[in-house]
Amino acid sequence: MTFLKLPRVYPILDTESLERRGTSLAAAAAAFLEGGAGILQIRHKQHWSREVFEAAQQVARLCREAGAMLVVNDRADFAMLLGAGLHIGQDDLAARDARRLMGGDAVVGLSSHSVTQLCAAGGEPVDYVALGPVFGTASKRNPDPVVGVEEIRRARGLVEKPLVAIGGITRENALAVLEAGADAVAVIAGLLPEVATAHSLRERMEEWQQLVKAA
Repeated sequence: MTFLKLPRVYPILDTESLERRGTSLAAAAAAFLEGGAGILQIRHKQHWSREVFEAAQQVARLCREAGAMLVVNDRADFAMLLGAGLHIGQDDLAARDARRLMGGDAVVGLSSHSVTQLCAAGGEPVDYVALGPVFGTASKRNPDPVVGVEEIRRARGLVEKPLVAIGGITRENALAVLEAGADAVAVIAGLLPEVATAHSLRERMEEWQQLVKAA
């Protein structure tokens, strides 16, 4: 069986976090892609207005031009319209229904928050499974309990599919997570400098790319 090859750094474009830094979805996407990102996820938890969809279309175009994967969080309808992959959580559309909608070629990922959920996810028709939060995170209003690095290590032996670690991952702790067996680290806040400009965002992405080369 051939498994999906994920880039080591998996940037998540969380629209709330970007707004707090005063930067737009498309601007952040462009900067991260220039910095070497091979995958981006759009995470928008509010209403998908026409303006948000138009911004997502810009991101999809930028990803196509850069040869990078694009994944949409939660929303199969917008993922399909954008020609993107889909990332679903435990309370979203069931994985099998998501696969039926998205078709056999689209990338589909599934979140888990415990080893029990992870093992169940491993048997679903998805391309990768995510486990977290590894550390405390501020990007979710009601986060699940922290699982820790050792749980990543244990999870690695329980699932064959690519494993994405998420939650509170920073430049200081990312290598420990990758060394524990994660194939990729999903990052939100750790990619956002206090002053988010095109230059600082690209530079931060480049720093992450250099960092993961050591893993």
